[in-house]
Amino acid sequence: MSESAVDAKLELKQASKDVKESENVAEKYSAMTVSKNSEMTMGELTSALSAVPTHKPVKKQIQFVEDKQEFSRFPTKTGRRSLSRSISQSSTDSYSSAASYTDSSDDETSPRDKTQVNSRGSTDFCVKNIKQAEFGRREIDIAVQDMSALISLRKRAQGEKPLAGAKIVGCTHITAQTAVLIETLVSLGAQCRWTACNIYSTQNEVAAALSERGVPVFAWKGESEDDFWWCIDQCVNTEGWQPNMILDDGGDLTHWVYKKYPNVFKKIRGIVEESVTGVHRLYQLSKAGKLCVPAMNVNDSVTKQKFDNLYCCRESILDGLKRTTDVMFGGKQVVVCGYGEVGKGCCAALKALGSIVYVTEIDPICALQGCMDGFRVVKLSEVVRHVDVIITCTGNKNVVTRDQLDRMKNGCIVCNMGHSNTEIDVASLRTPELTWERVRSQVDHVIWPDGKRVILLAEGRLLNLSCSTVPTFVLSITATTQALALIELYNAPESRYKQDVYLLPKKMDEYVASLHLATFDAHLTELSDEQAKYLGLNKNGPFKPNYYRYCNSLFNTI
Repeated sequence: MSESAVDAKLELKQASKDVKESENVAEKYSAMTVSKNSEMTMGELTSALSAVPTHKPVKKQIQFVEDKQEFSRFPTKTGRRSLSRSISQSSTDSYSSAASYTDSSDDETSPRDKTQVNSRGSTDFCVKNIKQAEFGRREIDIAVQDMSALISLRKRAQGEKPLAGAKIVGCTHITAQTAVLIETLVSLGAQCRWTACNIYSTQNEVAAALSERGVPVFAWKGESEDDFWWCIDQCVNTEGWQPNMILDDGGDLTHWVYKKYPNVFKKIRGIVEESVTGVHRLYQLSKAGKLCVPAMNVNDSVTKQKFDNLYCCRESILDGLKRTTDVMFGGKQVVVCGYGEVGKGCCAALKALGSIVYVTEIDPICALQGCMDGFRVVKLSEVVRHVDVIITCTGNKNVVTRDQLDRMKNGCIVCNMGHSNTEIDVASLRTPELTWERVRSQVDHVIWPDGKRVILLAEGRLLNLSCSTVPTFVLSITATTQALALIELYNAPESRYKQDVYLLPKKMDEYVASLHLATFDAHLTELSDEQAKYLGLNKNGPFKPNYYRYCNSLFNTI
Protein backbone atom coordinates (compact mmCIF):
# COMPACT_ATOMS: atom_id res chain seq x y z
CA MET A 1 0.00 0.00 0.00
CA SER A 2 1.36 3.40 -0.95
CA GLU A 3 2.23 6.03 1.66
CA SER A 4 -0.56 8.36 0.40
CA ALA A 5 -3.13 5.57 0.67
CA VAL A 6 -2.10 4.89 4.27
CA ASP A 7 -2.43 8.60 5.13
CA ALA A 8 -5.86 8.71 3.54
CA LYS A 9 -6.97 5.69 5.56
CA LEU A 10 -5.71 7.23 8.80
CA GLU A 11 -7.52 10.52 8.04
CA LEU A 12 -10.76 8.63 7.37
CA LYS A 13 -10.41 6.72 10.64
CA GLN A 14 -9.74 9.95 12.56
CA ALA A 15 -12.74 11.64 10.93
CA SER A 16 -14.96 8.72 11.93
CA LYS A 17 -13.67 9.00 15.50
CA ASP A 18 -14.37 12.76 15.57
CA VAL A 19 -17.94 12.20 14.37
CA LYS A 20 -18.54 9.56 17.06
CA GLU A 21 -17.14 11.84 19.77
CA SER A 22 -19.33 14.66 18.50
CA GLU A 23 -22.39 12.42 18.70
CA ASN A 24 -21.45 11.40 22.25
CA VAL A 25 -21.11 15.03 23.32
CA ALA A 26 -24.47 15.88 21.75
CA GLU A 27 -26.08 12.89 23.49
CA LYS A 28 -24.54 13.92 26.80
CA TYR A 29 -25.75 17.52 26.40
CA SER A 30 -29.21 16.30 25.53
CA ALA A 31 -29.28 14.14 28.66
CA MET A 32 -28.13 17.09 30.77
CA THR A 33 -30.89 19.25 29.29
CA VAL A 34 -33.57 16.66 30.05
CA SER A 35 -32.21 16.26 33.56
CA LYS A 36 -32.32 20.01 34.23
CA ASN A 37 -35.91 20.19 33.07
CA SER A 38 -37.05 16.98 34.76
CA GLU A 39 -39.47 18.96 36.90
CA MET A 40 -41.55 19.83 33.86
CA THR A 41 -44.87 18.06 33.58
CA MET A 42 -45.53 15.84 30.61
CA GLY A 43 -48.04 18.36 29.28
CA GLU A 44 -45.53 21.19 29.51
CA LEU A 45 -42.88 19.08 27.83
CA THR A 46 -45.22 18.12 25.01
CA SER A 47 -46.25 21.73 24.59
CA ALA A 48 -42.64 22.90 24.53
CA LEU A 49 -41.69 20.31 21.94
CA SER A 50 -44.61 21.25 19.72
CA ALA A 51 -43.74 24.93 19.98
CA VAL A 52 -40.04 24.78 19.17
CA PRO A 53 -38.81 23.35 15.86
CA THR A 54 -36.60 20.30 16.47
CA HIS A 55 -33.64 19.45 14.31
CA LYS A 56 -33.88 15.81 13.26
CA PRO A 57 -31.29 14.01 11.12
CA VAL A 58 -32.05 14.71 7.50
CA LYS A 59 -31.82 11.71 5.20
CA LYS A 60 -33.00 13.38 2.05
CA GLN A 61 -32.78 16.76 0.42
CA ILE A 62 -34.55 19.48 2.37
CA GLN A 63 -37.72 20.73 0.66
CA PHE A 64 -38.46 24.31 1.62
CA VAL A 65 -41.77 24.79 -0.14
CA GLU A 66 -44.51 22.64 -1.58
CA ASP A 67 -44.16 21.86 -5.25
CA LYS A 68 -47.46 23.49 -6.07
CA GLN A 69 -46.52 26.88 -4.63
CA GLU A 70 -45.69 29.64 -7.06
CA PHE A 71 -43.25 32.47 -6.54
CA SER A 72 -43.89 34.52 -9.65
CA ARG A 73 -47.22 36.07 -8.73
CA PHE A 74 -48.50 38.22 -5.90
CA PRO A 75 -51.53 36.71 -4.09
CA THR A 76 -54.64 38.13 -5.73
CA LYS A 77 -57.46 36.68 -3.65
CA THR A 78 -59.48 39.43 -2.01
CA GLY A 79 -62.07 39.56 0.74
CA ARG A 80 -61.26 38.26 4.18
CA ARG A 81 -58.26 36.14 3.27
CA SER A 82 -55.03 37.45 4.75
CA LEU A 83 -52.83 39.32 2.30
CA SER A 84 -49.87 39.20 4.66
CA ARG A 85 -49.27 35.47 4.48
CA SER A 86 -46.05 34.77 2.64
CA ILE A 87 -46.11 32.37 -0.27
CA SER A 88 -42.97 30.85 1.21
CA GLN A 89 -44.22 28.82 4.17
CA SER A 90 -40.80 28.91 5.81
CA SER A 91 -41.09 32.68 6.11
CA THR A 92 -44.29 32.59 8.13
CA ASP A 93 -43.18 29.82 10.45
CA SER A 94 -40.93 32.17 12.39
CA TYR A 95 -41.10 31.97 16.14
CA SER A 96 -40.05 35.57 16.77
CA SER A 97 -42.54 37.69 18.63
CA ALA A 98 -42.97 39.88 15.58
CA ALA A 99 -44.06 37.04 13.34
CA SER A 100 -46.29 35.36 15.95
CA TYR A 101 -46.50 31.67 16.70
CA THR A 102 -48.03 30.82 13.35
CA ASP A 103 -47.81 27.07 12.99
CA SER A 104 -47.55 25.65 9.50
CA SER A 105 -50.53 23.42 10.24
CA ASP A 106 -52.84 26.41 10.64
CA ASP A 107 -55.44 26.57 7.92
CA GLU A 108 -56.23 29.79 6.14
CA THR A 109 -59.81 29.96 7.36
CA SER A 110 -60.66 33.45 8.51
CA PRO A 111 -61.11 33.72 12.30
CA ARG A 112 -64.47 35.30 11.48
CA ASP A 113 -65.61 31.93 10.14
CA LYS A 114 -64.60 30.00 13.26
CA THR A 115 -66.34 29.55 16.59
CA GLN A 116 -63.80 29.48 19.40
CA VAL A 117 -64.39 29.16 23.14
CA ASN A 118 -61.99 30.09 25.93
CA SER A 119 -61.66 28.19 29.22
CA ARG A 120 -64.26 30.48 30.78
CA GLY A 121 -66.85 29.38 28.21
CA SER A 122 -66.88 32.78 26.47
CA THR A 123 -67.03 33.28 22.70
CA ASP A 124 -66.87 37.08 22.90
CA PHE A 125 -63.60 37.45 20.99
CA CYS A 126 -62.13 36.77 17.57
CA VAL A 127 -58.45 35.80 17.32
CA LYS A 128 -56.38 33.53 15.11
CA ASN A 129 -56.19 30.60 17.51
CA ILE A 130 -57.21 30.62 21.17
CA LYS A 131 -54.98 27.58 21.73
CA GLN A 132 -51.93 29.83 21.40
CA ALA A 133 -52.80 31.54 24.70
CA GLU A 134 -50.09 29.74 26.69
CA PHE A 135 -47.39 31.03 24.35
CA GLY A 136 -48.85 34.52 24.57
CA ARG A 137 -48.80 34.41 28.35
CA ARG A 138 -45.06 33.67 28.21
CA GLU A 139 -44.52 36.67 25.94
CA ILE A 140 -46.46 38.89 28.34
CA ASP A 141 -44.46 37.58 31.32
CA ILE A 142 -41.22 38.50 29.53
CA ALA A 143 -42.53 42.01 28.80
CA VAL A 144 -43.53 42.52 32.45
CA GLN A 145 -39.90 42.14 33.51
CA ASP A 146 -38.91 45.31 31.61
CA MET A 147 -42.03 47.34 32.43
CA SER A 148 -41.43 47.75 36.15
CA ALA A 149 -42.71 51.34 36.24
CA LEU A 150 -46.11 50.37 34.82
CA ILE A 151 -46.30 47.45 37.24
CA SER A 152 -45.38 49.84 40.06
CA LEU A 153 -48.27 52.10 39.05
CA ARG A 154 -50.55 49.06 38.96
CA LYS A 155 -49.58 48.06 42.52
CA ARG A 156 -49.90 51.60 43.88
CA ALA A 157 -53.32 52.27 42.41
CA GLN A 158 -55.10 48.92 42.25
CA GLY A 159 -56.35 49.26 45.82
CA GLU A 160 -58.10 52.52 44.95
CA LYS A 161 -59.51 51.23 41.63
CA PRO A 162 -59.39 54.68 39.97
CA LEU A 163 -60.91 53.26 36.77
CA ALA A 164 -63.84 51.47 38.43
CA GLY A 165 -66.83 51.91 36.13
CA ALA A 166 -64.66 52.85 33.14
CA LYS A 167 -65.52 50.98 29.95
CA ILE A 168 -62.52 51.43 27.70
CA VAL A 169 -62.52 50.51 24.04
CA GLY A 170 -59.01 50.41 22.63
CA CYS A 171 -57.46 50.33 19.18
CA THR A 172 -53.68 49.95 19.40
CA HIS A 173 -50.95 47.57 18.30
CA ILE A 174 -51.63 44.29 20.08
CA THR A 175 -48.27 43.20 21.41
CA ALA A 176 -46.97 41.78 24.67
CA GLN A 177 -46.22 45.30 25.88
CA THR A 178 -49.74 46.52 25.11
CA ALA A 179 -51.11 43.48 26.90
CA VAL A 180 -49.34 44.59 30.09
CA LEU A 181 -51.07 47.98 29.73
CA ILE A 182 -54.48 46.40 29.11
CA GLU A 183 -54.18 44.11 32.12
CA THR A 184 -53.05 47.09 34.21
CA LEU A 185 -56.22 48.96 33.22
CA VAL A 186 -58.29 45.92 34.21
CA SER A 187 -56.47 45.74 37.56
CA LEU A 188 -57.38 49.39 38.13
CA GLY A 189 -61.07 48.58 37.71
CA ALA A 190 -61.73 49.10 34.00
CA GLN A 191 -63.64 46.87 31.59
CA CYS A 192 -61.85 46.68 28.24
CA ARG A 193 -62.57 45.62 24.69
CA TRP A 194 -59.69 45.76 22.22
CA THR A 195 -58.82 45.71 18.54
CA ALA A 196 -55.71 46.34 16.44
CA CYS A 197 -54.72 49.62 14.80
CA ASN A 198 -52.50 47.87 12.22
CA ILE A 199 -53.33 44.77 10.19
CA TYR A 200 -49.79 43.40 10.38
CA SER A 201 -48.58 44.18 13.91
CA THR A 202 -50.79 41.87 16.00
CA GLN A 203 -49.03 39.09 17.90
CA ASN A 204 -51.57 36.30 17.53
CA GLU A 205 -50.48 34.48 20.67
CA VAL A 206 -50.81 37.65 22.77
CA ALA A 207 -54.32 38.30 21.41
CA ALA A 208 -55.17 34.73 22.41
CA ALA A 209 -53.71 35.16 25.90
CA LEU A 210 -55.77 38.29 26.54
CA SER A 211 -58.94 36.60 25.25
CA GLU A 212 -58.25 33.62 27.49
CA ARG A 213 -58.08 35.96 30.51
CA GLY A 214 -61.47 37.43 29.65
CA VAL A 215 -60.56 40.56 27.68
CA PRO A 216 -62.57 40.54 24.42
CA VAL A 217 -60.00 40.97 21.64
CA PHE A 218 -60.88 41.18 17.96
CA ALA A 219 -57.65 41.08 15.99
CA TRP A 220 -55.21 38.82 14.17
CA LYS A 221 -52.08 39.30 12.11
CA GLY A 222 -52.84 39.76 8.41
CA GLU A 223 -56.39 41.10 8.51
CA SER A 224 -57.93 42.42 5.31
CA GLU A 225 -59.26 45.98 5.22
CA ASP A 226 -62.77 44.59 5.62
CA ASP A 227 -61.65 42.57 8.66
CA PHE A 228 -60.04 45.67 10.16
CA TRP A 229 -63.27 47.68 10.23
CA TRP A 230 -65.33 44.65 11.23
CA CYS A 231 -63.10 44.13 14.27
CA ILE A 232 -63.49 47.77 15.31
CA ASP A 233 -67.25 47.48 15.00
CA GLN A 234 -67.33 44.31 17.12
CA CYS A 235 -65.60 46.19 19.92
CA VAL A 236 -68.01 49.11 19.84
CA ASN A 237 -71.32 47.59 18.82
CA THR A 238 -72.05 44.91 21.40
CA GLU A 239 -75.24 44.24 23.32
CA GLY A 240 -75.31 45.36 26.93
CA TRP A 241 -71.98 47.21 26.84
CA GLN A 242 -71.31 50.81 25.83
CA PRO A 243 -67.86 52.41 26.00
CA ASN A 244 -67.28 55.63 27.93
CA MET A 245 -63.53 55.99 27.24
CA ILE A 246 -61.43 55.60 24.08
CA LEU A 247 -57.74 54.73 23.84
CA ASP A 248 -56.71 55.14 20.22
CA ASP A 249 -53.60 54.91 18.08
CA GLY A 250 -54.13 56.45 14.66
CA GLY A 251 -57.66 57.82 15.06
CA ASP A 252 -59.51 55.03 13.23
CA LEU A 253 -61.52 53.95 16.27
CA THR A 254 -62.43 57.55 17.11
CA HIS A 255 -63.43 58.16 13.49
CA TRP A 256 -65.59 55.01 13.41
CA VAL A 257 -67.45 55.84 16.62
CA TYR A 258 -67.90 59.47 15.55
CA LYS A 259 -69.32 58.50 12.12
CA LYS A 260 -71.25 55.30 12.87
CA TYR A 261 -72.36 55.78 16.47
CA PRO A 262 -72.77 59.52 17.12
CA ASN A 263 -74.95 58.94 20.19
CA VAL A 264 -72.26 56.77 21.74
CA PHE A 265 -69.60 59.33 20.84
CA LYS A 266 -71.47 62.10 22.70
CA LYS A 267 -71.42 60.02 25.89
CA ILE A 268 -67.67 59.35 25.80
CA ARG A 269 -65.94 60.94 28.83
CA GLY A 270 -62.51 61.19 27.26
CA ILE A 271 -60.25 60.17 24.38
CA VAL A 272 -56.55 59.38 24.69
CA GLU A 273 -54.63 59.44 21.39
CA GLU A 274 -50.96 58.54 20.95
CA SER A 275 -50.12 59.02 17.25
CA VAL A 276 -49.35 62.01 15.04
CA THR A 277 -52.07 60.96 12.60
CA GLY A 278 -54.72 60.53 15.28
CA VAL A 279 -53.86 63.80 17.01
CA HIS A 280 -54.08 65.62 13.68
CA ARG A 281 -57.59 64.24 13.19
CA LEU A 282 -58.62 65.35 16.69
CA TYR A 283 -57.41 68.89 16.07
CA GLN A 284 -59.36 68.92 12.82
CA LEU A 285 -62.53 67.91 14.68
CA SER A 286 -61.87 70.52 17.36
CA LYS A 287 -61.27 73.27 14.80
CA ALA A 288 -64.53 72.37 13.06
CA GLY A 289 -66.40 72.47 16.38
CA LYS A 290 -67.31 68.76 16.09
CA LEU A 291 -65.28 67.41 18.99
CA CYS A 292 -67.86 67.01 21.75
CA VAL A 293 -65.58 65.29 24.29
CA PRO A 294 -62.22 66.19 25.89
CA ALA A 295 -59.18 64.48 24.38
CA MET A 296 -55.63 64.01 25.62
CA ASN A 297 -52.79 64.38 23.12
CA VAL A 298 -50.30 61.79 24.39
CA ASN A 299 -48.17 61.93 21.24
CA ASP A 300 -46.86 65.40 22.06
CA SER A 301 -46.27 64.70 25.72
CA VAL A 302 -42.57 64.81 26.59
CA THR A 303 -42.49 61.18 27.72
CA LYS A 304 -43.90 60.00 24.37
CA GLN A 305 -42.27 62.43 21.96
CA LYS A 306 -38.76 62.38 23.41
CA PHE A 307 -38.57 58.70 24.28
CA ASP A 308 -40.92 56.43 22.30
CA ASN A 309 -40.67 58.35 19.02
CA LEU A 310 -36.93 58.93 19.29
CA TYR A 311 -35.26 56.08 21.17
CA CYS A 312 -37.69 53.35 20.13
CA CYS A 313 -37.29 54.15 16.42
CA ARG A 314 -33.53 54.54 16.77
CA GLU A 315 -33.29 50.87 17.72
CA SER A 316 -36.18 49.28 15.85
CA ILE A 317 -35.49 50.75 12.38
CA LEU A 318 -32.36 48.63 12.01
CA ASP A 319 -34.07 45.54 13.39
CA GLY A 320 -36.91 45.81 10.88
CA LEU A 321 -34.64 46.39 7.89
CA LYS A 322 -32.22 43.61 8.77
CA ARG A 323 -34.91 41.01 9.46
CA THR A 324 -36.58 41.65 6.12
CA THR A 325 -33.67 42.35 3.76
CA ASP A 326 -30.41 41.24 5.44
CA VAL A 327 -28.96 44.52 4.18
CA MET A 328 -25.57 45.82 5.32
CA PHE A 329 -25.72 49.54 6.05
CA GLY A 330 -22.09 50.54 5.84
CA GLY A 331 -21.68 52.84 2.84
CA LYS A 332 -25.34 52.64 1.82
CA GLN A 333 -27.03 55.88 0.73
CA VAL A 334 -30.25 56.38 2.65
CA VAL A 335 -32.93 59.07 2.48
CA VAL A 336 -35.00 59.70 5.61
CA CYS A 337 -38.10 61.72 4.77
CA GLY A 338 -38.91 63.85 7.81
CA TYR A 339 -36.59 64.98 10.61
CA GLY A 340 -38.99 64.95 13.52
CA GLU A 341 -38.37 62.71 16.53
CA VAL A 342 -38.88 59.51 14.54
CA GLY A 343 -36.64 60.77 11.73
CA LYS A 344 -33.95 61.82 14.21
CA GLY A 345 -33.93 58.33 15.73
CA CYS A 346 -33.68 56.66 12.31
CA CYS A 347 -30.88 58.98 11.16
CA ALA A 348 -28.87 58.44 14.35
CA ALA A 349 -29.01 54.65 13.97
CA LEU A 350 -28.13 54.66 10.27
CA LYS A 351 -25.27 57.13 10.69
CA ALA A 352 -23.80 55.05 13.50
CA LEU A 353 -23.55 52.07 11.15
CA GLY A 354 -21.76 54.04 8.46
CA SER A 355 -24.61 54.93 6.12
CA ILE A 356 -24.56 58.12 4.06
CA VAL A 357 -27.80 59.75 5.21
CA TYR A 358 -29.85 62.44 3.45
CA VAL A 359 -32.83 64.19 4.99
CA THR A 360 -35.93 65.74 3.40
CA GLU A 361 -37.95 68.32 5.33
CA ILE A 362 -40.67 70.95 4.87
CA ASP A 363 -39.99 72.67 8.21
CA PRO A 364 -37.00 75.07 8.16
CA ILE A 365 -36.34 74.53 11.89
CA CYS A 366 -36.16 70.74 11.55
CA ALA A 367 -34.14 71.19 8.35
CA LEU A 368 -31.64 73.39 10.19
CA GLN A 369 -31.38 70.79 12.95
CA GLY A 370 -30.59 68.20 10.29
CA CYS A 371 -27.86 70.40 8.82
CA MET A 372 -26.33 71.08 12.25
CA ASP A 373 -26.38 67.35 12.99
CA GLY A 374 -24.30 66.72 9.89
CA PHE A 375 -26.86 65.59 7.35
CA ARG A 376 -27.41 66.97 3.88
CA VAL A 377 -30.97 68.27 3.48
CA VAL A 378 -32.25 67.62 -0.04
CA LYS A 379 -35.38 67.20 -2.09
CA LEU A 380 -36.18 63.55 -2.74
CA SER A 381 -36.25 64.17 -6.49
CA GLU A 382 -32.59 65.26 -6.36
CA VAL A 383 -31.26 61.94 -5.07
CA VAL A 384 -33.99 59.38 -5.86
CA ARG A 385 -32.08 57.87 -8.80
CA HIS A 386 -29.03 56.71 -6.84
CA VAL A 387 -30.02 56.06 -3.20
CA ASP A 388 -30.24 52.52 -1.80
CA VAL A 389 -32.93 52.96 0.88
CA ILE A 390 -35.85 55.38 1.28
CA ILE A 391 -37.60 55.67 4.67
CA THR A 392 -40.69 57.82 5.26
CA CYS A 393 -41.61 59.15 8.71
CA THR A 394 -43.68 62.31 8.20
CA GLY A 395 -47.29 61.39 8.99
CA ASN A 396 -48.23 62.91 5.63
CA LYS A 397 -49.56 61.38 2.40
CA ASN A 398 -47.90 60.76 -0.97
CA VAL A 399 -44.43 61.56 0.36
CA VAL A 400 -43.11 59.03 -2.18
CA THR A 401 -45.06 59.25 -5.45
CA ARG A 402 -45.37 56.91 -8.42
CA ASP A 403 -43.14 59.17 -10.51
CA GLN A 404 -40.39 58.88 -7.89
CA LEU A 405 -40.89 55.12 -7.64
CA ASP A 406 -40.45 54.90 -11.42
CA ARG A 407 -37.12 56.71 -11.16
CA MET A 408 -35.61 54.60 -8.38
CA LYS A 409 -32.70 52.32 -9.18
CA ASN A 410 -32.92 48.56 -9.28
CA GLY A 411 -32.95 47.03 -5.78
CA CYS A 412 -33.93 50.20 -3.92
CA ILE A 413 -35.58 49.43 -0.56
CA VAL A 414 -38.68 51.49 0.28
CA CYS A 415 -40.35 51.46 3.70
CA ASN A 416 -42.40 53.55 6.11
CA MET A 417 -41.86 54.35 9.78
CA GLY A 418 -44.97 56.53 10.12
CA HIS A 419 -48.26 55.27 11.54
CA SER A 420 -50.33 55.43 8.37
CA ASN A 421 -49.78 53.59 5.09
CA THR A 422 -50.48 56.74 3.06
CA GLU A 423 -46.89 58.02 2.93
CA ILE A 424 -45.89 55.76 0.02
CA ASP A 425 -48.24 55.73 -2.97
CA VAL A 426 -48.62 51.95 -2.92
CA ALA A 427 -52.00 52.04 -4.68
CA SER A 428 -50.34 53.36 -7.83
CA LEU A 429 -48.18 50.24 -7.97
CA ARG A 430 -51.14 47.89 -8.29
CA THR A 431 -51.37 48.19 -12.06
CA PRO A 432 -51.27 45.54 -14.84
CA GLU A 433 -47.84 46.54 -16.15
CA LEU A 434 -46.14 45.92 -12.77
CA THR A 435 -45.61 42.46 -11.27
CA TRP A 436 -45.69 41.82 -7.53
CA GLU A 437 -43.55 38.98 -6.25
CA ARG A 438 -43.75 37.93 -2.60
CA VAL A 439 -40.25 37.07 -1.44
CA ARG A 440 -40.69 36.78 2.32
CA SER A 441 -43.37 37.63 4.80
CA GLN A 442 -43.84 41.42 4.52
CA VAL A 443 -41.32 41.67 1.65
CA ASP A 444 -42.48 42.26 -1.93
CA HIS A 445 -40.51 42.82 -5.11
CA VAL A 446 -42.37 45.19 -7.40
CA ILE A 447 -41.07 44.48 -10.90
CA TRP A 448 -41.17 46.97 -13.78
CA PRO A 449 -41.45 45.86 -17.45
CA ASP A 450 -37.70 46.44 -17.99
CA GLY A 451 -36.87 44.07 -15.11
CA LYS A 452 -36.16 46.72 -12.47
CA ARG A 453 -37.14 45.67 -8.96
CA VAL A 454 -38.09 47.89 -6.02
CA ILE A 455 -38.19 46.17 -2.62
CA LEU A 456 -41.31 47.26 -0.74
CA LEU A 457 -41.60 46.38 2.95
CA ALA A 458 -44.89 45.72 4.79
CA GLU A 459 -46.82 47.12 1.81
CA GLY A 460 -45.96 50.61 3.02
CA ARG A 461 -47.23 50.11 6.57
CA LEU A 462 -45.36 50.72 9.82
CA LEU A 463 -42.07 48.84 9.43
CA ASN A 464 -40.91 48.21 12.98
CA LEU A 465 -44.13 46.76 14.39
CA SER A 466 -45.03 44.93 11.16
CA CYS A 467 -41.65 43.31 10.56
CA SER A 468 -39.80 43.20 13.87
CA THR A 469 -40.19 44.11 17.52
CA VAL A 470 -39.73 47.27 19.56
CA PRO A 471 -37.89 47.85 22.87
CA THR A 472 -40.11 46.97 25.82
CA PHE A 473 -38.67 49.52 28.22
CA VAL A 474 -39.47 52.50 25.99
CA LEU A 475 -43.01 51.23 25.50
CA SER A 476 -43.36 51.08 29.27
CA ILE A 477 -42.90 54.85 29.32
CA THR A 478 -45.65 55.37 26.75
CA ALA A 479 -47.99 52.83 28.37
CA THR A 480 -47.61 54.46 31.79
CA THR A 481 -48.37 57.84 30.22
CA GLN A 482 -51.49 56.42 28.56
CA ALA A 483 -52.71 54.86 31.80
CA LEU A 484 -52.28 58.12 33.72
CA ALA A 485 -54.04 60.07 30.94
CA LEU A 486 -57.04 57.72 31.14
CA ILE A 487 -57.14 58.02 34.94
CA GLU A 488 -56.94 61.82 34.71
CA LEU A 489 -59.72 62.20 32.13
CA TYR A 490 -62.00 59.67 33.81
CA ASN A 491 -61.71 61.16 37.30
CA ALA A 492 -61.44 64.86 36.46
CA PRO A 493 -64.41 67.07 37.39
CA GLU A 494 -66.47 68.16 34.38
CA SER A 495 -65.29 71.74 34.63
CA ARG A 496 -61.58 70.88 34.32
CA TYR A 497 -61.57 69.83 30.65
CA LYS A 498 -63.75 71.27 27.94
CA GLN A 499 -64.47 69.85 24.49
CA ASP A 500 -60.94 70.31 23.19
CA VAL A 501 -57.52 68.62 22.82
CA TYR A 502 -55.15 68.87 25.78
CA LEU A 503 -51.53 68.04 26.52
CA LEU A 504 -50.63 65.95 29.53
CA PRO A 505 -49.86 68.14 32.57
CA LYS A 506 -46.10 68.66 32.99
CA LYS A 507 -46.23 67.27 36.51
CA MET A 508 -47.60 64.00 35.16
CA ASP A 509 -44.83 63.78 32.55
CA GLU A 510 -42.24 64.18 35.31
CA TYR A 511 -43.95 61.53 37.43
CA VAL A 512 -43.78 59.02 34.56
CA ALA A 513 -40.09 59.76 34.08
CA SER A 514 -39.36 59.42 37.81
CA LEU A 515 -40.98 55.97 37.92
CA HIS A 516 -38.50 54.73 35.31
CA LEU A 517 -35.33 56.11 36.92
CA ALA A 518 -35.09 53.25 39.41
CA THR A 519 -34.29 50.87 36.56
CA PHE A 520 -31.00 52.69 36.07
CA ASP A 521 -30.34 53.16 39.78
CA ALA A 522 -30.46 56.90 39.08
CA HIS A 523 -30.59 59.36 41.99
CA LEU A 524 -32.13 62.81 41.58
CA THR A 525 -30.56 65.84 43.19
CA GLU A 526 -32.96 67.71 45.46
CA LEU A 527 -33.28 71.49 45.49
CA SER A 528 -32.62 73.30 48.72
CA ASP A 529 -35.24 75.77 49.93
CA GLU A 530 -32.96 78.62 48.90
CA GLN A 531 -32.41 77.21 45.42
CA ALA A 532 -36.12 76.56 44.90
CA LYS A 533 -36.92 80.13 45.95
CA TYR A 534 -34.23 81.51 43.64
CA LEU A 535 -35.68 79.63 40.64
CA GLY A 536 -39.27 80.25 41.67
CA LEU A 537 -40.05 76.53 41.70
CA ASN A 538 -41.80 74.08 43.96
CA LYS A 539 -39.22 71.65 45.34
CA ASN A 540 -41.34 68.75 44.09
CA GLY A 541 -41.88 70.14 40.58
CA PRO A 542 -42.90 70.76 37.93
CA PHE A 543 -39.36 71.84 37.11
CA LYS A 544 -39.95 73.25 33.64
CA PRO A 545 -42.65 75.59 32.28
CA ASN A 546 -45.01 74.31 29.62
CA TYR A 547 -43.25 76.28 26.90
CA TYR A 548 -39.89 74.64 27.62
CA ARG A 549 -38.45 72.69 24.68
CA TYR A 550 -36.36 69.73 25.74
CA CYS A 551 -33.13 69.29 23.77
CA ASN A 552 -33.48 66.87 20.88
CA SER A 553 -30.17 67.24 19.05
CA LEU A 554 -28.76 64.14 17.44
CA PHE A 555 -25.61 64.47 19.50
CA ASN A 556 -27.69 64.09 22.66
CA THR A 557 -29.14 60.80 21.42
CA ILE A 558 -26.10 58.80 20.33
